[in-house]
Amino acid sequence: MTTTLITGANKGIGYETARRLVAAGHTVYVGARDAERGRRAAERLGARFVLLDVTDDATVEAAAKTIEADGGLDVLINNAGIETRGEGNAVPTAETVTADQMRNTFETNVFGVVRVLHAFVPLLRRSAAPVVVNVSSGLASLAHLSDPDHPAHFYPGIAYPTSKTAVNMLTVQYAKAFPAMRINAVEPGFTKTDLNGNTGVQTVEEGAEIIVRMAQVAADGPTGGYFDVNGRLPW
Repeated sequence: MTTTLITGANKGIGYETARRLVAAGHTVYVGARDAERGRRAAERLGARFVLLDVTDDATVEAAAKTIEADGGLDVLINNAGIETRGEGNAVPTAETVTADQMRNTFETNVFGVVRVLHAFVPLLRRSAAPVVVNVSSGLASLAHLSDPDHPAHFYPGIAYPTSKTAVNMLTVQYAKAFPAMRINAVEPGFTKTDLNGNTGVQTVEEGAEIIVRMAQVAADGPTGGYFDVNGRLPW
């Protein structure tokens, strides 16, 4: 039985990923910072709930102890993330973004990933086939955002894409450090979720596809890569 933890799994793409992996036979832990919402989601899914706020050391460490006591972990999906939005669902631009907004975004999207990996890598190393999926974004691609012919070029935000580019670098460095693990970053696509004020054009079912696929990657599969549903993406 494969045991999987998904952070930020009580709604959106995380919830749909949990649903799909439960259906595939995984024992899934729904990680959520809101206990009531997390428990309700886990009950609906036939999953297990674990209190986990990626910005809080104590809940992350407690979650690791809980999952370790229950038998360990095989797959970690770092899904929890935020995007700062202002009035009218506008993103802070180079003209308006503040250091505090950057810091707040990085606390969840970058430091949260490191915090969770630090706590759970020891468990993953005991697995026969450990996998990590870091949910990144197409907006993390320096190649695409610097290409005036690519749609991503026109995204004006600063904090979110910068944080996700950092997630890509974390993916590369952790994959090199732990070659026995399959550690990859994925781009779900512009999906309609609360993160973007429900302005996305994809369904959560479409957005979860690449996450579910990479969560089930074989032991001889790729590692240290950056993927969407169509294959590898340029950094």
